[in-house]
Amino acid sequence: MAVSPVNFSKVAIIGAGVMGEAMIHALNRIGLESSEITIREKRQEREVELKRKYGVGSGSLSGSQAVLLAVKPQDLEKTLSEIGPEISDGTLVVSLLAGIKSARIENLLGARARVVRVMPNTPLLMGEGMSAISGGKSATGEDVAWVESLLSKSGATLVVAEELMDAVTATSGSGPAYLFGFVEAMIEGAKKLGLKEDDAKLLVSQTLLGAAKMVSESGKDAKTLRENVTSPNGTTAAALAVFDSSKWHEIIFEAMKAARDRSQELSN
Repeated sequence: MAVSPVNFSKVAIIGAGVMGEAMIHALNRIGLESSEITIREKRQEREVELKRKYGVGSGSLSGSQAVLLAVKPQDLEKTLSEIGPEISDGTLVVSLLAGIKSARIENLLGARARVVRVMPNTPLLMGEGMSAISGGKSATGEDVAWVESLLSKSGATLVVAEELMDAVTATSGSGPAYLFGFVEAMIEGAKKLGLKEDDAKLLVSQTLLGAAKMVSESGKDAKTLRENVTSPNGTTAAALAVFDSSKWHEIIFEAMKAARDRSQELSN
């Protein structure tokens, strides 16, 4: 039986960078008025910018039923030492910090806060994010459901056991950068083959957009889709043979493993 999310009427966002701003949009999408959102940002000019742009506040965190942490991982302890006294008992704390375990935040705040950990990715900004969610020791099913309802307005969500978060980071968290790097390489390759840059960008971006849609909506797995494009001794087969000779599947796994391992290092 599905758990219904709680209904929070006042939320704070700590860290108003790119992801913090995305959270303002997400909160608005679930019906929370900007006047009920409080932000904190160490760059005063950025805080002023977002207050003017969205009508959010920047006062005390007192009364906030949920606090979204969107600061840099290395700023966690300093941030919590500053805002900790303002966080009321039982406040839900949602962490969007890569590599930070829920237990670490629970230890820093004590038993006063419930923690839900999230690994989002940057396509969240376009409403096409992938966010993995895991509840901490004291988080309730309703807490996790609220975070799901929030992030599902900006893409897909998946609830996972926290011990899988490092693998998630290596897959969807860092994943957009892998794709962006591949896009860069394809565009450069197209230019070397004689195409103009604007034409190359259009060809590559629309090809990848369409291919991603086929993966998500065709009902066929990636292997079948690849085989459907690959005629024996054809052009695609010639290209894939070059990839295969470089053992690209192994390279991709080793890259993801390196990201997973680094996430574990950050966690510890």
